[in-house]
Amino acid sequence: MSGVHIVTDSSCDLEQDETDLINTEIVPLSIRIGGEEFTDRRDLSVEDFYSRMANSDVLPQTACPSPGAFERAFRSAGDAGADAVVCLNISGALSTTLQSAQTAAATCEGQLPVHVIDSRSVSSGLGTLVLEAAKTAGGGAGADSVLRRVRDLIPRTHVFAALNTLENLKRGGRIGGAKAMVGSMLSIKPLLDISGGVVQEAGKARTRKRAMQMLYERMIGAGAIEHVAVMHGGAPDIDEFLDLIAPHFPRKVLRVGKLGAVVGAHGGAEIIGVSWIAAA
Repeated sequence: MSGVHIVTDSSCDLEQDETDLINTEIVPLSIRIGGEEFTDRRDLSVEDFYSRMANSDVLPQTACPSPGAFERAFRSAGDAGADAVVCLNISGALSTTLQSAQTAAATCEGQLPVHVIDSRSVSSGLGTLVLEAAKTAGGGAGADSVLRRVRDLIPRTHVFAALNTLENLKRGGRIGGAKAMVGSMLSIKPLLDISGGVVQEAGKARTRKRAMQMLYERMIGAGAIEHVAVMHGGAPDIDEFLDLIAPHFPRKVLRVGKLGAVVGAHGGAEIIGVSWIAAA
């Protein structure tokens, strides 16, 4: 199929049925748990990941896709008739995935235009950008128009998360601007802001219920927002959170999904995350 094809990576946390019909391909990261390595989304489901993590003494690790994996995705798009490819990836400050995509794009130079974009986001923030890029491309827009749309949305995309612990982030070395919270991490439920593509402290709560309230306060304090998504990593209280925010954000207007292994490996289990795009 001609037109602009979209490529992304599995940190977008989109379900396969969300991408099958919109000229979008997801290149998976790898997940290592103990001595076993899995291809995200292909041979490790979200449920299996959280089960394995709960029963392992070893912190899960993630590895970016190889340049070859991205090259195969780009060339597959070309073989399908793509005029160009726009590749949206997890924040370059959080993963070397972007570098792999850039290396792969260079191998296609002169054969197929490939535009690699740092989303400065992750999970549903990245997923929303991918869906909007695909929607624009699906309307017949060329690469320049798709890129303008994405570049307009990136600085307006916000991602917040309530964690049960900072232990995974600390041990994995991705704690970023939340380092100051480590000293008291056993007695708090941290709120993080990943809106700029790096991990920043956004608040400290003494209880899980207060952490959910703080997430809600962030949402209603953001003014006019759209494309609101709620993601969770097997959180047993996700319905409680959805009920909490329902007065302003009823379920029928939300995109609700599962937080995948890429983010779960670094954030731990039972995360509740929200993302949105600030209205222009």
